[in-house]
Amino acid sequence: MNKVEQVTGGLNGTIKVPGDKSISHRAVMFGAIAEGTTTIEGFLPGEDCLSTIDCFRKLGIQIDAQGDKVKVEGKGWQGLTEPIDILDVGNSGTTTRLMLGILATRPFHSVVIGDASIAKRPMSRVTDPLRQMGAEIDGRDNGNLTPLSVRGGQTKGIDYTSKVASAQVKSSILLAGLQSEGVTTVTEPHLSRDHTERMLRAFGVDVDVNGLKVSVKGGQDLTSQHVIVPGDISSAAFFLVAGAIVPNSRIVLENVGVNPTRTGIIDVLQQMGAKLELFNERVSNGEPVADLVISTSDLRGTEIAGDIIPRLIDEIPVIAVLATQAQGKTVIRDAEELKVKETNRIDTVVSELKKLGANIEATGDGMIIEGPVQLKGNTVNSHGDHRIGMAMAIAGCIAKGSVTVENSEAIAVSYPNFFDHIHTLSEK
Repeated sequence: MNKVEQVTGGLNGTIKVPGDKSISHRAVMFGAIAEGTTTIEGFLPGEDCLSTIDCFRKLGIQIDAQGDKVKVEGKGWQGLTEPIDILDVGNSGTTTRLMLGILATRPFHSVVIGDASIAKRPMSRVTDPLRQMGAEIDGRDNGNLTPLSVRGGQTKGIDYTSKVASAQVKSSILLAGLQSEGVTTVTEPHLSRDHTERMLRAFGVDVDVNGLKVSVKGGQDLTSQHVIVPGDISSAAFFLVAGAIVPNSRIVLENVGVNPTRTGIIDVLQQMGAKLELFNERVSNGEPVADLVISTSDLRGTEIAGDIIPRLIDEIPVIAVLATQAQGKTVIRDAEELKVKETNRIDTVVSELKKLGANIEATGDGMIIEGPVQLKGNTVNSHGDHRIGMAMAIAGCIAKGSVTVENSEAIAVSYPNFFDHIHTLSEK
């Protein structure tokens, strides 16, 4: 439980948000199946990414982790060995789905389990195509829910059209495709984040991208790399919103990843009138990086729908907070995917923000927010969802009175020093 008081003097200063969660996961996994030693700087030592390290250690890979520096002793695809223990992914959907793609081609048996939240999340979106490729996967609800039993082996490439724009689905199938006979192609309805394609290329893999289609040939090996992980834009989003809505604020966020498949939050802030600048733009390990400056802004409501949704799906909880301070109506549509995150984020965001006095209503595929509204202090709950917890804490920075966030320990999944950064910026 954490209490956040209204910030009256503004949020000012410079921070570095934690390393990108998506890239941290992939760096460990790709390092594990690569030949040679992969070194990682800027790794996110949050609980989700530590679950990935734990699982690959159980698969026989030596990994030395010291804070945000990690060394992975890769032994190639054949170096993975049958685990003697259950592979526990904790709260991490990324670990679950991407690892299933790797396990699908390995000639041994493994069992994957997670926490109560993971036990509710749909896995058939990856287990169905992996079965089509030849993997034997079973579990609750006919392999849709954990625990999952995987017996991998000889697999064949497929041409798969995904019903959802999901980087986890795409990545899982592509990883299996790298060790399958023939070519594997994934086609998406919208473009999802492309960290896997970029990092596979950095590890020496030939990846063909043609619009919404991504293809890989089987039989490809990975070569170890030195990976520098940029700051996570999904974590930066909370302070971008805070800087825009807390009076008398100016926040500099250094070394943030600005991959175009992830920058929907930047687009929305700009279309709502936020004072946001990008500078020192550069490329690191194939990933675009920049420093961001956000200042207190006069905001206007907007409509968020269609192709932009996959580019900001994780940021919608804090975008809802942003919209409570914008002039007029903000409408979020086409965001059904929020229903199968750590919580049903549509219902949870709406119910928790209403406790603070927000004028917000849920719809079947999103929400409608009217602003501006003076939020009021109250007790809210993260429901075990790190992004809900952080969004409510940012709301606390502008609420009259104090906001108590119950189950705030969930925030450690992606941003262990989140409350430290609030305090640092408010004391300047």
